[in-house]
Amino acid sequence: MPDPDAVEQPPAIVAKAISMAGPWGPVYGPVTLEIPRGGLTVLLAPPGAGRTALLMTFAGRMKPMGGSLEVMGETNVRNIFRDSVLAGVEELDAVYESVTVRDLLTEKLRWDAPWYRRVRRADDADLARVCAPVFGALPLPELRSYVDELTELQALLLRVALANTTAPPLLVVGGIDQVAEDESRMELVRRLVDVGERQTVVTASANPVPDGLDVRLQLPLAQKDGV
Repeated sequence: MPDPDAVEQPPAIVAKAISMAGPWGPVYGPVTLEIPRGGLTVLLAPPGAGRTALLMTFAGRMKPMGGSLEVMGETNVRNIFRDSVLAGVEELDAVYESVTVRDLLTEKLRWDAPWYRRVRRADDADLARVCAPVFGALPLPELRSYVDELTELQALLLRVALANTTAPPLLVVGGIDQVAEDESRMELVRRLVDVGERQTVVTASANPVPDGLDVRLQLPLAQKDGV
């Protein structure tokens, strides 16, 4: 039974007729939708430039050319950028396969630290601190492992963990369908649902996610949305 004293949370994202166009025509839109605060929301849309651009827009990495967008109560794109992180988008956070997990983690720790602080190479404690909130009970990758030795699931979870070190209110993750194996993809959903206990998480999929995984909302984007 609903708690009569509970205060209803405002939506995490409110988009009204937002659109984007490029040199060769429309990229997406107009898109109108609301995404609730907290939990995991999955946008149902085929892979492509439109879907990627829409996710980047929600994370403040692109600015819509038309319509209005409010994310976590903010309308200024710089503030939206500040309050969100984006992971698993090839154009932004692809990693070289010939680098090690330790290299990536060390680079991120140094990036996050003040310029005057010397940061040593990452160790197992750093790995656990950064990756455990995303990996949960799954085994963490070894520091000495090369990226090309990781499974698709491990590699994507690592990218999410590295992006999410500051744990801002909104985490946007590129399409879950980049993990090809069915059970691994379902495990990815479970991990994002868990992260959604602490943040609002938005991702996308070409196909609906099976029932029983505690996804907060699956939101189909119609062909009219241009995604």
